Amino acid sequence: MKKFIILHLILLISAFLSSCISKHEQDEHTTHEEHDEHYEENIVMLPKDEWKEFGIKDAIAESGELKIYVTLPGQIEVNQDHLAHIVPRFPGVVKEVRKSLGDQVKKDEVLAIIEGNESLSPYELKSLTEGTVIDKHITLGEGLSDEDVSFVIADLSTVWVTLSIYQRYLPLVVEGQQALISTGHGAPDTEGTISYVAPVVEENTRTGLARVVLSNPHGLWRPGMFITAKILVDEIDVPLLVPRSALQMIENQTHVFVLTDIGFKPHPVTLGRKNDTHVEVTSGLIPGERYVKEGGFTLKAEFSKGAFGAGHAH
Repeated sequence: MKKFIILHLILLISAFLSSCISKHEQDEHTTHEEHDEHYEENIVMLPKDEWKEFGIKDAIAESGELKIYVTLPGQIEVNQDHLAHIVPRFPGVVKEVRKSLGDQVKKDEVLAIIEGNESLSPYELKSLTEGTVIDKHITLGEGLSDEDVSFVIADLSTVWVTLSIYQRYLPLVVEGQQALISTGHGAPDTEGTISYVAPVVEENTRTGLARVVLSNPHGLWRPGMFITAKILVDEIDVPLLVPRSALQMIENQTHVFVLTDIGFKPHPVTLGRKNDTHVEVTSGLIPGERYVKEGGFTLKAEFSKGAFGAGHAH
């Protein structure tokens, strides 16, 4: 009887241990499945032959040169070095006016005929330079002195870009720097070089002045136009540089999609220095990793709705 009881107890203990091991294996298997499923849910799977359709472009994470700019307001002005104020040689009466506002004139071309007050002989009022009539103060029959400016002639093949420099930028802006000039109204941007920085600050605005001489062969840059100028003030080598187009906001955190063996995985990243087009990545992306530089918005949208998630791979 005693042996029977002991045997029965052994069988019960064995059954209990077997049940515990089976449950542990089942729980462990379930945990692995849940982990794999969770991992795959964070992956956007898309065959490479469909990348073009979705605008996906990849690149290798690497170092780069970050260009630092300051943006300054300004306006287009007449090049004062190519400007002429035309005055009569002698006082007299205007007998003939040959040029009007906007007319193109050549050097020594006749602008008007004046009859001298003393000699009563007519003489020609000529242009001192080639250019455009941008101002005119002369009418037929008018009496003029030898100090009256009758015409203002400007050579507009070049213009001045006058920039206002905020005080915090004064130490950064120097002669010889490149400036990208833009009107912001659909006109093409153009580049120029800062040729002059004023040594004093304007008393009323407390801003400095810089100047770019801009070529204007087609007359697109008209005096009086407001512009903005991006001045390249520094170039910094950073360990990891990506275009802003690679950044995607997911759950209020910046991510970059990284290409893995089975698809695209969003990596949260920390950003450092930046400009309008590129940013430094200080963590979350490793040099040599392949990431999505364009088209990440599409991946973000599909990631959010799970269209390319586990079981839905294209």
